Amino acid sequence: MDDETIVSLYWARDESAIAETSSKYGGLCNHIANNILSNYQDREECLNDTYLAVWNAIPDKHPNRFSVFLSRIVRNLALKKYEYISAAKRNPAVVTSLEELGDCVSGTDSIESEIEKKHIESTIDKFLWRLEEEKRTVFIRRYWYFDSIETICKYTGFSQSKVKSMLYEMRRKLKKYLESEGIKV
Repeated sequence: MDDETIVSLYWARDESAIAETSSKYGGLCNHIANNILSNYQDREECLNDTYLAVWNAIPDKHPNRFSVFLSRIVRNLALKKYEYISAAKRNPAVVTSLEELGDCVSGTDSIESEIEKKHIESTIDKFLWRLEEEKRTVFIRRYWYFDSIETICKYTGFSQSKVKSMLYEMRRKLKKYLESEGIKV
């Protein structure tokens, strides 16, 4: 079923929309949640919360790209769940990914307003679109999907040293780019 039809089911408040979403995008959602939450029950709860959030959001919004809309919801919910449970246990892959980006984009008090956050988001988006597709893919798989270096290597066919080098270089360039756009890092 195509995305427009699935969204139409949500608009019509047809419960089969959830089953169709799960059928088409369950693997993607599971992949994102699994990379952030290593516990099966937490992941399942996150997926259920995602479908509920989509159910509640769609009447007010009409997503341009349903897969991106859905990915953002599952990622945000998984990160919130991770933050909630992280006091007791940590997923090293997520911690490592976030620490790597910490030098480029900090969570300091200087980035509190929504306008500043949108500006940073837009600037990072521009930066990513300036990259070659393979570099952009590596960056997104690491810092959006929280894929491990090993998983990225399997996906791209690159060696670990190449992936690590690419990520290091992109973080360095991102930091310079953000500074050139007037964003404190």
